[in-house]
Amino acid sequence: MGIFLAFRNFLQEPRLKSIDPNSDELLTVQLTVLNEKQMLRNVFAEFYQQCITLDKQYFGISKGARVEIGAGVSFFKKSFPEILSTDIKNANHLDLVVDAQQMPFEDKSIRAIYGINCFHHLPDPDKFFKELVRVLDNAGGCVLIEPFYGFAARRFYKKLFDAETFDPTQKVWKNETQGFMVGANQALSYIVFKRDKILFEKLYPNLEIVLQKPLNNYLRYLFSGGLNFRQVLPAFFSPFIFLIELLLYPINSVFALHQVIVIRKK
Repeated sequence: MGIFLAFRNFLQEPRLKSIDPNSDELLTVQLTVLNEKQMLRNVFAEFYQQCITLDKQYFGISKGARVEIGAGVSFFKKSFPEILSTDIKNANHLDLVVDAQQMPFEDKSIRAIYGINCFHHLPDPDKFFKELVRVLDNAGGCVLIEPFYGFAARRFYKKLFDAETFDPTQKVWKNETQGFMVGANQALSYIVFKRDKILFEKLYPNLEIVLQKPLNNYLRYLFSGGLNFRQVLPAFFSPFIFLIELLLYPINSVFALHQVIVIRKK
């Protein structure tokens, strides 16, 4: 444990060490980090394409706007200009400040909502689900990309951040957060959509989970260092790492770090 923490502290992005995770300054520094990492940008581009592909597959007959929540340093809008990029924090590259638990949208006005690594930061998921029922058009839905809960992910996320936990035994869905970035439980998507799936279906009969699967770009995400750590391998290794990910696909559920969940309004 001591060796891992020492190694983690060594790899931590120096520019982030003194920044309050709940401050707007965090987005500014992380945006600089993202712009420096081609490998990480490629991973995020795959996340965005995954959202659009699943939108077309599952929300085909729905109408309305497409909204990204918890966008942070996202460049989703650069690839898909029709996307409304929003976050609880204010930033020049975002379209709107939006609290996902109290959205400023009219009833049935939204076709799709996308959230990448933001669901587990919500203090009260119940409010979010009620907002989905309200704002989504019929057959519209939500695509979430969240931490996975497999063998590697459980061990990885438990030790990754001091400001977040990974506790699959948490009894309630509410997070005891301090702001939106401190105190989050990265196991929340496992708790709600896997462990308590029957309860979810009972509480929200107008919503259905139509897809839940692990994603397989975990090695590139890991070696890129994400937004909070130094990159371990140069970007020119990306094609070789991608090939390894393809070869390991049959055992993806063992090593995956992220999963995608698709929720559709009936």
